[in-house]
Amino acid sequence: MSAPAAAVRKPVRPVSPVTAPTRRLQPVTQPAVRRKPKLAYALIAFAGAMLIGGLQIALSLAITQDSYTLAGLTSQQRDLSLRTHALQEELTGLGSPQVLASSAAGLGMVVAGSPSYLRLSDGAVFGTGAGADWNSTVDPNGAGAVSNAVVVPPPVEDAAAGDQMAVDDAATDTAQDLPPAITDGLPSPTTH
Repeated sequence: MSAPAAAVRKPVRPVSPVTAPTRRLQPVTQPAVRRKPKLAYALIAFAGAMLIGGLQIALSLAITQDSYTLAGLTSQQRDLSLRTHALQEELTGLGSPQVLASSAAGLGMVVAGSPSYLRLSDGAVFGTGAGADWNSTVDPNGAGAVSNAVVVPPPVEDAAAGDQMAVDDAATDTAQDLPPAITDGLPSPTTH
């Protein structure tokens, strides 16, 4: 009925000879010769450390100097900005119609009553066609003048003495007109 199972044969492995493990640890017979440290390596390491330290100091000084230069330029920019603003206000006042009319009246110019027009195609004159008389229809310095410190023209002085005084006055007026420089927060009064 049932057949017996055939036995599976295993291949035979060759037997290797058994060797004794070798010992890795060996007794020390003499102490190892201690090497003398090289002086050149120590000098190179010391010089490298000194070079790195010197470069860090030089960079720190350069950055510090740049920050002082930047602070000075910022202060100068703020002063110039304030002076520009003051000069712009003065220019606005001097360019006002009232000051221009006063200056024109001072030079002897008058405002004519009615305008005249010239047609270029045939040369015809429309309007009164007469010149202005010496009486102006507008008085810029009269009752209609606005009293304002911005539109008051500076007084005209003698040319020789006035130039030197104008230079001295300009230096003191500019310093007085500008607000005090703010260095550490809000300005405070000086007390004794």
